[in-house]
Amino acid sequence: MWRATVLTIFPEMFPGPLGLSLAGKALAAGLWSLDARDIRAHATDRHRTVDDTPAGGGPGMVMKADVLARAVDAASPEGDERPRLCMSPRGVPLTQARVAALAQGPGALILCGRFEGVDQRLIESRRFEELSIGDYVLSGGEVAAFALLDACVRLLPGVMGKEASGAEESFSQGLLEYPHYTRPQLFEGRPIPDVLGSGDHAKVAAWRRAEAERLTRERRPDLWAAYSRRRDAAKNPGPKG
Repeated sequence: MWRATVLTIFPEMFPGPLGLSLAGKALAAGLWSLDARDIRAHATDRHRTVDDTPAGGGPGMVMKADVLARAVDAASPEGDERPRLCMSPRGVPLTQARVAALAQGPGALILCGRFEGVDQRLIESRRFEELSIGDYVLSGGEVAAFALLDACVRLLPGVMGKEASGAEESFSQGLLEYPHYTRPQLFEGRPIPDVLGSGDHAKVAAWRRAEAERLTRERRPDLWAAYSRRRDAAKNPGPKG
């Protein structure tokens, strides 16, 4: 079973949206497990303090290394092979390739930061990998954890109805996904493209590939540049040594 443990000061937020739709059905079916743990349970003072003022001064508060260390050690004892992930806007961007790799593993321990962030010593001593879901700042890591977990869970065996559906989605081949259509044939004067009703599977595949390339080129120049390099390298592998 793929096991997810979330460390948060708001454990009541979970499972939240993860208890619905595909992820919720998979959770109920035992295809994965979710354990949301309260970081404040590992504070030692009567106020259950988990943060303090930043060293060197400045605004906001920083989550304390000692409290977090106790929470991490209790949730992930020695021998736990799951990766430790800290959701942070300064982290490495989360990609579909990283999601696929995580989904193939044993699960994940996810730390949801709050305030100005987490004491760096905790990140280093407990070997956390910092991950970001985008170039923006959230109130805390919980929303980012929802996104990460949903992306991983849907790739677990038995969660999606058709395994092929995941292979044709955005980013799976380095491209954004092609447009989709369904009945009615005519909607407010807009028809479904004729090629999709042609019954010619080769033409349909070619149209979808062309549309995926067009959308990627227009909307994500960064992805298009990387895709173009890989495509050109495959066409021109160069001399063999």
